[in-house]
Amino acid sequence: MPQEGTAAAWKRGMKDGIPICLGYFAVSFTFGMMAVGQGLTVWEAVFISITNVTSAGQFAGLTLIAAGAPYYEMAITQLIINLRYCLMSFALSQKLQRNVPFFHRFLVAYGVTDEIFGVTVSQEGKVSPSYPYGAMSVAIPGWVLGTLAGAISGNLLPDFMVSALGIAIYGMFLAIIIPPATENKVVMKVVIGAMVMSGLFSFLPLLNRVSAGFVIIITTLLVAGVAAYLHPVEEASEGGR
Repeated sequence: MPQEGTAAAWKRGMKDGIPICLGYFAVSFTFGMMAVGQGLTVWEAVFISITNVTSAGQFAGLTLIAAGAPYYEMAITQLIINLRYCLMSFALSQKLQRNVPFFHRFLVAYGVTDEIFGVTVSQEGKVSPSYPYGAMSVAIPGWVLGTLAGAISGNLLPDFMVSALGIAIYGMFLAIIIPPATENKVVMKVVIGAMVMSGLFSFLPLLNRVSAGFVIIITTLLVAGVAAYLHPVEEASEGGR
């Protein structure tokens, strides 16, 4: 199979990045509104999106910033939430062509999000950096511009409309967890377990004094650890090995 040219791979990545861009714009719009609602400036919100490009991590970080959480709590929370990107990067490093130099791998790692990773690893054969670059060149500006638009709108729209639009983030999370939960009973148990744990931390005496960051850390580690112990994923057997 002939190797794809740089320009062709870039264009194909851009094409696959368009739907990702549209989804990112909608989600980051909500983040921008929430950020200015918590007292951040428009450019602080945009800077967070440029340097992070992670929905769950940014929303969790915003909660901790608003609560005045210490830096170490923010760092641990972000490590737990974004640990999956480390695993994705390991897989993606094997998908890239062997002769790809380190600086290209370093730049590709900046754009390792769930969606960009998904479209990249689903490509046939080895992938040149041009393909993820193409996807990133469309998707990441969508994330940043969505944040900018949301932050500006948060300063202009009346409070009742901002509050109503803020509910969109919960709709996004439901859209993420419901499809896999209905198809996989283990995922359903993890979702329910996380909800129960979060409820306990919200309503029980003493537990409701635990800060938001450590609630995320404890809930994630405990629920994920129990699920991994009770329902380990079996490795697929490889022929001849």
